[in-house]
Amino acid sequence: MTRANLDKQPHEVATMFDDVAANYDLTNDVLSMGQDRRWRKEVAKAVDARPAQRILDLAAGTGTSSLPFAATGAYVVPCDFSLGMLREGKKKHGWLPLTAGDGTKLPFRDEVFDAVTISFGLRNIQDTDAALRELFRVTKPGGRVVICEFSHATWAPFRKVYEEYLIRALPPIARAVSSNPDAYVYLAESIQSWPDQPELAGMLQKAGWQKVAWRNLSGGVVAMHRGFKPEA
Repeated sequence: MTRANLDKQPHEVATMFDDVAANYDLTNDVLSMGQDRRWRKEVAKAVDARPAQRILDLAAGTGTSSLPFAATGAYVVPCDFSLGMLREGKKKHGWLPLTAGDGTKLPFRDEVFDAVTISFGLRNIQDTDAALRELFRVTKPGGRVVICEFSHATWAPFRKVYEEYLIRALPPIARAVSSNPDAYVYLAESIQSWPDQPELAGMLQKAGWQKVAWRNLSGGVVAMHRGFKPEA
């Protein structure tokens, strides 16, 4: 199996990410034309990790996304369901507490994290609503969630150009730099089928999060949603 389908069977998606683990960070940098580094900086600002806080970084892959949180003195737990990604992360960042886990059944107790975050991974979880509820469950009252995900460009002419890039340009670029280019065809298709900004905000509210808002990055190519768990 080299490419997951849009039904997002967990074993298929995990296998797909296992296959691309070795060059994953480099490939993302190339395909986003370096924008992924800017997006992750914005996530770090929104999470606002503090010393001694506990941060869950879900769909952390190799753990690269967790480094800014650790640098603040927070205790960050990178969690992912791809063992291939985690093995690669162990080579690069062996000191991080890399943890295997399914986003719909997180291996953590209730109300243990001050903040939970997931970047470019919610789209790949089979049951989005269940994942949002699980993130809510493991967050302390008053804690926060930050979700950074590919979304839908807000300016119609740019949206057309972006969709053409996803369909026509991304696959040949992926063939040049990725160990599994078919995986990036799946990623392009999953971006197009993903809910838009208001719909995802509604799903967060349904899961119990309050004060939900979003901010568009790169013209809406990426959207960063934020919410808070009500105080007890």
